[in-house]
Amino acid sequence: MDKKIIAVIGGAETSEKNLRIAEEVGALIAENGAILITGGLGGVMEAASRGAKEAGGLVIGILPGTDKRTANEYVDIPIVTGMNQARNIIIARTCDCAIAIDGKYGTLTEIAYCLMFNVPVIGINTWKIDAPIIHVKTAKQAVEKAFEIIEG
Repeated sequence: MDKKIIAVIGGAETSEKNLRIAEEVGALIAENGAILITGGLGGVMEAASRGAKEAGGLVIGILPGTDKRTANEYVDIPIVTGMNQARNIIIARTCDCAIAIDGKYGTLTEIAYCLMFNVPVIGINTWKIDAPIIHVKTAKQAVEKAFEIIEG
């Protein structure tokens, strides 16, 4: 498959600033021709999905429950798992790179799974832990770094 898949991971509840960043990240992912994958729900996930969708991109949502109607309105392909937070492993296994924006423990598990599977993680306003997360400050920096890494 030639198309790259970039995950945007982050909390369902976050600041307006982080929502704007997530929306811009989603738009830039789509404008650069990659597919966006998220957890399919609200907050950072929805903002990134909206940005990607409005930029003409394709959005996959890996849902925790068993009802595809719980996906945010910008998800093109809802994947229902019935796995709750365990769905995070699917996101980590599927993406070529992940961009973490803010987030709580669910996001931390996604970061951990990505790093376990050698998937690069770029962070904006997210966990500052002793791990190889590439911290940047802007949406543009995050997406440029993501493409730099995945296109090697």
